[in-house]
Amino acid sequence: MSHTCIRVLADPVQIKDCKGSLMRLDEDLSLTTQIFNLSGNAARLKILFLLHKEGEMCPCDLSDILDISVGGISQHLRKLKDGKLIKDKKVGQTVFYSLVNKNVEILKPVLENLSKQNEKTMVS
Repeated sequence: MSHTCIRVLADPVQIKDCKGSLMRLDEDLSLTTQIFNLSGNAARLKILFLLHKEGEMCPCDLSDILDISVGGISQHLRKLKDGKLIKDKKVGQTVFYSLVNKNVEILKPVLENLSKQNEKTMVS
């Protein structure tokens, strides 16, 4: 089945307004795309959820919880950190990771919805 466009008249005002909207949002759209690309991986979304739920965690705890090697967890954490979604804090020899709230703001509804779903299943 072929999808074609049979437009009789273009709305030049709409086209100009839409192009302007996208140009004004270019930086925000790029950041949003980056955030969704990083969080689109199941393991990284689980890490973000756990950091949202717990506040901060170390790679060893994340490894134990997710049944992923510490090396694998570290790779995910590096990508999230490079994407400025998480930050780290060294305490002695342990590194703790937490969310960069400003940059994760767009994911807050998703993370909060997952938290609510988690609470519902705990009660059931």
